[in-house]
Amino acid sequence: MAVADETRTIFVTGLKNAHAMENQALSIMKPQVSRIENYPEVATRLEAHIRETEGQIQRLEAILSGLSESNSALKDMALSMGGSMAAISHSMAGDEIVKNSLANFAFENYEIAAYKSLLTIAELGNFPAATAGLKANLDEEVAMADWLDHNLRSLTMKFASLKEAGAPAKI
Repeated sequence: MAVADETRTIFVTGLKNAHAMENQALSIMKPQVSRIENYPEVATRLEAHIRETEGQIQRLEAILSGLSESNSALKDMALSMGGSMAAISHSMAGDEIVKNSLANFAFENYEIAAYKSLLTIAELGNFPAATAGLKANLDEEVAMADWLDHNLRSLTMKFASLKEAGAPAKI
Protein backbone atom coordinates (compact mmCIF):
# COMPACT_ATOMS: atom_id res chain seq x y z
CA MET A 1 0.00 0.00 0.00
CA ALA A 2 1.36 3.43 -0.94
CA VAL A 3 1.97 6.10 1.67
CA ALA A 4 -0.92 8.19 0.32
CA ASP A 5 -3.22 5.15 0.61
CA GLU A 6 -2.09 4.56 4.21
CA THR A 7 -2.75 8.21 5.10
CA ARG A 8 -6.20 8.03 3.53
CA THR A 9 -6.95 4.84 5.49
CA ILE A 10 -5.81 6.49 8.73
CA PHE A 11 -7.94 9.54 7.94
CA VAL A 12 -11.08 7.56 7.10
CA THR A 13 -10.69 5.40 10.21
CA GLY A 14 -10.29 8.55 12.30
CA LEU A 15 -13.41 10.09 10.75
CA LYS A 16 -15.42 6.94 11.46
CA ASN A 17 -14.11 6.93 15.02
CA ALA A 18 -15.06 10.60 15.42
CA HIS A 19 -18.56 9.87 14.10
CA ALA A 20 -18.93 7.10 16.70
CA MET A 21 -17.45 9.38 19.37
CA GLU A 22 -20.07 12.05 18.64
CA ASN A 23 -22.86 9.46 18.81
CA GLN A 24 -21.43 8.39 22.15
CA ALA A 25 -21.51 12.02 23.28
CA LEU A 26 -25.21 12.21 22.43
CA SER A 27 -25.90 9.01 24.38
CA ILE A 28 -24.21 10.60 27.39
CA MET A 29 -25.70 14.10 27.19
CA LYS A 30 -29.32 13.32 26.35
CA PRO A 31 -30.00 11.32 29.55
CA GLN A 32 -28.14 13.94 31.58
CA VAL A 33 -30.19 16.85 30.31
CA SER A 34 -33.45 14.95 30.81
CA ARG A 35 -32.67 14.52 34.53
CA ILE A 36 -31.55 18.06 35.39
CA GLU A 37 -33.91 20.00 37.64
CA ASN A 38 -31.89 22.39 39.82
CA TYR A 39 -29.26 23.51 37.34
CA PRO A 40 -31.06 25.24 34.44
CA GLU A 41 -27.83 26.85 33.21
CA VAL A 42 -26.30 23.38 32.75
CA ALA A 43 -29.43 22.07 31.02
CA THR A 44 -29.46 25.04 28.63
CA ARG A 45 -25.79 24.59 27.72
CA LEU A 46 -26.15 20.81 27.31
CA GLU A 47 -29.19 21.28 25.06
CA ALA A 48 -27.19 23.70 22.91
CA HIS A 49 -24.26 21.30 22.76
CA ILE A 50 -26.56 18.43 21.80
CA ARG A 51 -27.65 20.51 18.79
CA GLU A 52 -24.01 21.30 18.03
CA THR A 53 -23.12 17.61 18.28
CA GLU A 54 -25.89 16.70 15.86
CA GLY A 55 -24.38 19.25 13.46
CA GLN A 56 -20.93 17.79 14.02
CA ILE A 57 -22.23 14.36 13.06
CA GLN A 58 -23.68 15.84 9.85
CA ARG A 59 -20.34 17.49 9.05
CA LEU A 60 -18.49 14.21 9.58
CA GLU A 61 -20.99 12.39 7.35
CA ALA A 62 -20.46 15.02 4.65
CA ILE A 63 -16.67 14.62 4.87
CA LEU A 64 -16.98 10.83 4.73
CA SER A 65 -19.38 11.07 1.80
CA GLY A 66 -16.93 13.35 -0.02
CA LEU A 67 -14.39 10.53 0.32
CA SER A 68 -16.98 7.97 -0.92
CA GLU A 69 -17.09 6.47 2.58
CA SER A 70 -19.72 6.12 5.30
CA ASN A 71 -19.77 5.84 9.06
CA SER A 72 -19.34 2.53 10.87
CA ALA A 73 -22.71 1.45 12.26
CA LEU A 74 -20.96 -1.07 14.50
CA LYS A 75 -18.65 1.55 16.02
CA ASP A 76 -21.57 3.96 16.40
CA MET A 77 -23.65 1.35 18.21
CA ALA A 78 -20.82 0.12 20.46
CA LEU A 79 -19.79 3.58 21.63
CA SER A 80 -23.40 4.71 22.05
CA MET A 81 -24.04 1.73 24.30
CA GLY A 82 -20.93 2.59 26.31
CA GLY A 83 -22.09 6.17 26.67
CA SER A 84 -25.52 5.04 27.85
CA MET A 85 -23.92 2.82 30.48
CA ALA A 86 -21.80 5.72 31.72
CA ALA A 87 -24.88 7.94 31.99
CA ILE A 88 -26.73 5.23 33.93
CA SER A 89 -23.83 4.71 36.34
CA HIS A 90 -23.65 8.43 37.15
CA SER A 91 -27.41 8.61 37.73
CA MET A 92 -26.97 6.42 40.81
CA ALA A 93 -24.42 8.74 42.40
CA GLY A 94 -25.40 11.18 45.13
CA ASP A 95 -23.33 13.83 43.40
CA GLU A 96 -24.51 13.08 39.87
CA ILE A 97 -24.35 16.67 38.61
CA VAL A 98 -20.73 17.03 39.72
CA LYS A 99 -19.71 13.63 38.33
CA ASN A 100 -21.40 14.45 35.02
CA SER A 101 -19.58 17.76 34.82
CA LEU A 102 -16.20 16.14 35.49
CA ALA A 103 -16.86 13.38 32.95
CA ASN A 104 -18.14 15.86 30.37
CA PHE A 105 -15.03 18.03 30.80
CA ALA A 106 -12.78 15.00 30.29
CA PHE A 107 -14.80 13.86 27.25
CA GLU A 108 -14.73 17.32 25.67
CA ASN A 109 -10.95 17.37 25.96
CA TYR A 110 -10.77 13.90 24.39
CA GLU A 111 -12.86 15.21 21.49
CA ILE A 112 -10.58 18.24 21.16
CA ALA A 113 -7.55 15.96 20.89
CA ALA A 114 -9.34 13.78 18.32
CA TYR A 115 -10.17 16.76 16.10
CA LYS A 116 -6.64 18.17 16.37
CA SER A 117 -5.32 14.80 15.24
CA LEU A 118 -7.82 14.62 12.37
CA LEU A 119 -6.86 18.11 11.23
CA THR A 120 -3.20 17.06 11.22
CA ILE A 121 -3.97 13.97 9.13
CA ALA A 122 -6.12 16.09 6.78
CA GLU A 123 -3.13 18.36 6.27
CA LEU A 124 -0.67 15.47 5.80
CA GLY A 125 -2.96 13.64 3.40
CA ASN A 126 -3.96 16.75 1.50
CA PHE A 127 -7.68 16.60 2.28
CA PRO A 128 -8.43 20.36 2.26
CA ALA A 129 -12.17 19.85 1.75
CA ALA A 130 -12.36 18.34 5.24
CA THR A 131 -10.60 21.14 7.07
CA ALA A 132 -13.49 23.60 7.49
CA GLY A 133 -15.87 21.01 8.94
CA LEU A 134 -13.25 19.56 11.28
CA LYS A 135 -12.24 23.04 12.43
CA ALA A 136 -15.89 23.94 13.11
CA ASN A 137 -16.29 20.77 15.19
CA LEU A 138 -13.06 21.54 17.07
CA ASP A 139 -14.16 25.10 17.81
CA GLU A 140 -17.49 23.89 19.26
CA GLU A 141 -15.72 21.32 21.45
CA VAL A 142 -13.26 23.94 22.70
CA ALA A 143 -16.16 26.28 23.53
CA MET A 144 -17.96 23.55 25.48
CA ALA A 145 -14.80 22.56 27.37
CA ASP A 146 -14.21 26.23 28.22
CA TRP A 147 -17.79 26.60 29.45
CA LEU A 148 -17.45 23.54 31.66
CA ASP A 149 -14.09 24.75 32.96
CA HIS A 150 -15.45 28.20 33.81
CA ASN A 151 -18.62 26.86 35.44
CA LEU A 152 -17.29 23.93 37.47
CA ARG A 153 -16.57 26.03 40.56
CA SER A 154 -20.00 27.69 40.69
CA LEU A 155 -21.76 24.40 39.93
CA THR A 156 -19.86 22.64 42.74
CA MET A 157 -20.65 25.49 45.13
CA LYS A 158 -24.34 25.36 44.22
CA PHE A 159 -24.37 21.59 44.70
CA ALA A 160 -22.77 21.90 48.15
CA SER A 161 -25.13 24.74 49.10
CA LEU A 162 -28.22 22.76 48.13
CA LYS A 163 -26.92 19.73 50.05
CA GLU A 164 -26.29 21.86 53.14
CA ALA A 165 -29.80 23.33 52.91
CA GLY A 166 -31.28 19.83 52.69
CA ALA A 167 -32.60 20.47 49.19
CA PRO A 168 -32.34 17.85 46.46
CA ALA A 169 -28.91 18.62 45.05
CA LYS A 170 -28.37 15.47 43.04
CA ILE A 171 -29.70 16.77 39.75
